[in-house]
Amino acid sequence: MRVRELADWLGATYEGDGEKELLGVAPLETAGASDVAFVANRKAAAQSENSAAGCLLVPTEWPSPSFRTVIRVAQPRTAFARALNRFYPTAELKPGIHPTAVIGKDVDLGAMVYVGAYAVIGDGTRIGVASSVGAGSVIGKRVSLGEGCVLHPNVTIYDNVDIGRRTILHSGVVIGADGFGYVMEEDRWQKFPQVGRVEIGDYVEIGANSCVDRAAMGVTSIGEGTKLDNMVHVGHNCRIGKHVMVAAQTGFSGGVIVEDYAVIGGQVGIGDKARIESRAVLGSGCGILTSKIVRSGETVWGTPARPLKTHLEQLANLSRLPDLRREVADIKRRLAELEGKR
Repeated sequence: MRVRELADWLGATYEGDGEKELLGVAPLETAGASDVAFVANRKAAAQSENSAAGCLLVPTEWPSPSFRTVIRVAQPRTAFARALNRFYPTAELKPGIHPTAVIGKDVDLGAMVYVGAYAVIGDGTRIGVASSVGAGSVIGKRVSLGEGCVLHPNVTIYDNVDIGRRTILHSGVVIGADGFGYVMEEDRWQKFPQVGRVEIGDYVEIGANSCVDRAAMGVTSIGEGTKLDNMVHVGHNCRIGKHVMVAAQTGFSGGVIVEDYAVIGGQVGIGDKARIESRAVLGSGCGILTSKIVRSGETVWGTPARPLKTHLEQLANLSRLPDLRREVADIKRRLAELEGKR
């Protein structure tokens, strides 16, 4: 692909050699003469001076270069992601049903659907147009899968689950397993029947080995555009809003509400019925107590989670404890000397 062709595809303008051939994309520090790289911050701007990249995606306000070929874009990182898709397009599977797949009764398969080897689709399920069901995946009864969805190999979807358009489920994902509900009866835990459902919106992506439990009653829901990393657990009756970002190994207890555009770091633990308001940020490893409310736009860290400024102040105070201990010991020694002179 030539520089001018990439610029046209990105809807951007270029400066320099528009006929230069581009063969791939790479980070600034390793890019070669036929690679595209991007500049998104001051640190990258400094690195770009020594980069051998053949073309740079730079902000629109980037100073005019005297020797470089650049493409000016509003958001270099976003444009770079689009360029990645152009250079490395997703392999398209040919529509069709593998002869080893098992298809139940009254299944509605849309046009151009792919069903891989040893996949199982339960009775009354609907698979939308151009969706892909990977090898070894199991889809239960009365499941609705929207158009353009991708299920990688070995995904499991239990009965009565609704999934929107163009959602991606990676290998090992389990949707609709029973929530963790038990009641004590005569000194023994008895299972509380989990009879609710799961609803997942459009353009959701759920990482490998993540689990979304069905509601005890009612619905566990994940909103449009939300992205879950690998090994995330969403408990029963949780309501995750739109365009929420959740990093790996985070766990949501039952009944948690997360509002739109919240960002949640890795290894975060969230207690029952906590509420994370819109655009809040939860730092990695923090712990949200049961029924805690994290206010809109607030950034919290630590366990129990507290505002970032408070958390940093407390860390600074902890770092001073050894010196404080020595000072107290010195004061005690001096007092003992003074008392001994009386």
